[in-house]
Amino acid sequence: MTDQRHNAPRRYFVDAHGHRVLIGLSREETAEFEALDLASNETGQFTSEVRARKGAAADGEVRWLELYSKHEGAWRAWIAQSQSGRAQDLGFVNYV
Repeated sequence: MTDQRHNAPRRYFVDAHGHRVLIGLSREETAEFEALDLASNETGQFTSEVRARKGAAADGEVRWLELYSKHEGAWRAWIAQSQSGRAQDLGFVNYV
């Protein structure tokens, strides 16, 4: 078995307790997001057919979108910070 701390997928990190979590989400939010994501894939729940039938997004879809938005915002900030740090480490100078 491989050590997850050295083999975490891109958008995940290993927290202080050794749990794999999505950037910007707590361990509990990551578990909830993954469960909602899996349920949507298995049941096809988050489809336009469901939205049309219900007239609005399903509760699970709304929560999935909330969690995804939170993660995506943190991910983008992490990427920007990483790129900024990498440019400084390489000695790039920004001339205007």
